[in-house]
Amino acid sequence: MKYPILILSMCAMPVLAEVNIIGNVSAKCVIQTDTSGVYGNPTADKLSTLAADGGIEPIIRYDVAIADYYEAKITHPNSFSSSPTLTDTVAWTGGTSVSQTSDAGMAAYDTAKVTYDNVTVFDLTVAGSTWFSTASTASYGVSKPFTGGTYTAIVQAECIAK
Repeated sequence: MKYPILILSMCAMPVLAEVNIIGNVSAKCVIQTDTSGVYGNPTADKLSTLAADGGIEPIIRYDVAIADYYEAKITHPNSFSSSPTLTDTVAWTGGTSVSQTSDAGMAAYDTAKVTYDNVTVFDLTVAGSTWFSTASTASYGVSKPFTGGTYTAIVQAECIAK
């Protein structure tokens, strides 16, 4: 009679299980480089991405799957990420603007943009693709020529959830 009691006590023990719940979230805002920038050197003391100065403005494409949830934050350079040694100061100017859109409703992005320091913020209120171009100009010293070599600067593009 000992064995039936043992079997009954084993059945009365609680059994636990853990079950995972997994969710994958796909990016609803994607940033792509459309065109890499190139500095033109129109004068010895100036590097510029403007076409009039022989440069090419970098173009960044934002693809937004859902409207009014994201902001584009684009920072134009205020220093070189690599360059020859420079002994004087470099003055930076620049800005970012809309260059192309996939929807006419995005036309208001430029007028509604917020700029501070070297940053431009666009409220991405319409789903679709928007191309942004960033101008950048570096002026060296007081009429001093840039040292020969390769100069690199970076445009930082972020997609920020609101």
